[in-house]
Amino acid sequence: MSCEFRGKERSPEIVALIMAAGVSRRFGSDKRRARLNDGRTLLETTLATASQVYPRCWLVTRPEDDLGEALVAYNDLLRMAAPHAGNGLGGSLGDAFRELISQQDNAVAAAVILADMPWLNAATCASLNRHAGPGRIVMPRHQEKRGHPVLFGRDLWPALAELKEGEGARGVVQANRQAVHVIDVDDAGIWRDVDFPEDLSNGG
Repeated sequence: MSCEFRGKERSPEIVALIMAAGVSRRFGSDKRRARLNDGRTLLETTLATASQVYPRCWLVTRPEDDLGEALVAYNDLLRMAAPHAGNGLGGSLGDAFRELISQQDNAVAAAVILADMPWLNAATCASLNRHAGPGRIVMPRHQEKRGHPVLFGRDLWPALAELKEGEGARGVVQANRQAVHVIDVDDAGIWRDVDFPEDLSNGG
């Protein structure tokens, strides 16, 4: 699915967290550097989409990562190290939200975007932004299947900052079901990710 977006809906009230601290075990190599059909890397494609919508993008990586050559075109990109990345996505999320809180970021919400979802449409992100709020968890749904990005209002940040391990923020979502707002979108990119090399050709 196309990631083209011609709108100007960049909301300063929402910050993006690009989660790129995984170790790509199933892929067999660093999938962030894998190239899509248009020649761009997986990470470059995701960053290009997010930067169209979010004026503040934090790239969350492992402390030892060196991705300098992949980030030349993104001078405004903020970097964040996740020392607990080895404990799974939950560990990285906990690190990221603790850092956001310590930075005293004034955003009303943070959009959690997985770096291995290059077919996400920027217009989908802009649509989700319109539903965000301090006490809300906003997530997209396509063909009855939920996906990413998930927008967490700042009232949920302290709970997310408590995460130290696990597959993600599922426990926080389940504990705050009253805050969940599911938005139907016409975008299979919300759940189409890259786990194996063959996914690069199967996706688009």
